[in-house]
Amino acid sequence: MAILVTPQDGKGSPGKHYYSMWQTLFEIDIKYVPIKPIGRGAYGIVCSSLNRETNEKAAIKRINNVFENRIDGLRTLRELKLLRHLRHENVIGLKDVMMPIHKRSFKDVYLVYELMDTDLHQIIKSSQQLSNDHCQYFLFQLLRGLKYLHSANILHRDLKPGNLLVNSNCDLKICDFGLARSGNGKGQFMTEYVVTRWYRAPELLLCCDNYGTSIDVWSVGCIFAELLGRKPIFPGTECLNQLKLIVNVLGSQKEPDLEFIDNPKARKYIKTLPYSAGTPLAKLYPKANPLALDLLEKMLIFDPSKRISVTEALQHPFMSSLYDPSHNPPAEVTVNLEIDDDLGEEMIREMMWEEMLHYHPQTSLENVQA
Repeated sequence: MAILVTPQDGKGSPGKHYYSMWQTLFEIDIKYVPIKPIGRGAYGIVCSSLNRETNEKAAIKRINNVFENRIDGLRTLRELKLLRHLRHENVIGLKDVMMPIHKRSFKDVYLVYELMDTDLHQIIKSSQQLSNDHCQYFLFQLLRGLKYLHSANILHRDLKPGNLLVNSNCDLKICDFGLARSGNGKGQFMTEYVVTRWYRAPELLLCCDNYGTSIDVWSVGCIFAELLGRKPIFPGTECLNQLKLIVNVLGSQKEPDLEFIDNPKARKYIKTLPYSAGTPLAKLYPKANPLALDLLEKMLIFDPSKRISVTEALQHPFMSSLYDPSHNPPAEVTVNLEIDDDLGEEMIREMMWEEMLHYHPQTSLENVQA
């Protein structure tokens, strides 16, 4: 439960009040009243809240010491830049970013999102029954949101059940855009320690220099399989083991299907794996709709150039009853997320401040303490 706290100096900051949650002090705008903590992770803590001005509930994410780790700072900056431009039913909405009191020395960032009930990871591991209709509707919304992102020239690059927020009426929204990038992935290989391995496409596991929207399609396939089987399809313990698990299911690849691998060592490794005839998806998921398995098979193709696209997936017979192209317009603008990975703390802070100002156009430099 949130507890209102008075700062030790007894003064407090103008327009702010203080709450303690999970032994963490929240310094938030007075229009927000925290309700309860709902999640925590390496990034910080999320709590539900009520906006007293609109009477709407929201989720406040407090990112602690955002500049302590430069990678965390860059991730937060990318999410701010991206979500300011995105408006879609299946993409989480960033409603507000609280202005810090001190422009040049703030350490924590408070992001205010739409409030959702849970995430797909929690649903999958629960005892709740998931019907064919549930799986179809979750997949439809995920593909629909992803089509919009790709039309904005955005690769999500870290799709997984925990990054898909869900409401009790089964509405689904994609979240966590800290690893998102513009365009293709040339020269942007994702390092081992920031990307969830189980949903990572073969071209990333094999350190390929170029990749595109098909990496997100592979992740969707892994998520879809997890919905059908209630457990991860490729729960690798490390990178090489991950590749072995994939080959065990898909079967050993023929020479033409390895041409996309531009790393000689990686191609050689794949060829040294023991022969596998593969495991039929119908054997892994005997209760699944045959059309669902046909679509899953087209998503989980080793060669990215032969993988089904998001639009083709939406037009697949398993999805076509839900998909109406006229109700799925592309993004109005493409988003450029090219940010120099070598930016220093001062510049990241300055750029973050500029993003915050978009949510508070009335704020002037004269009213802010340096």
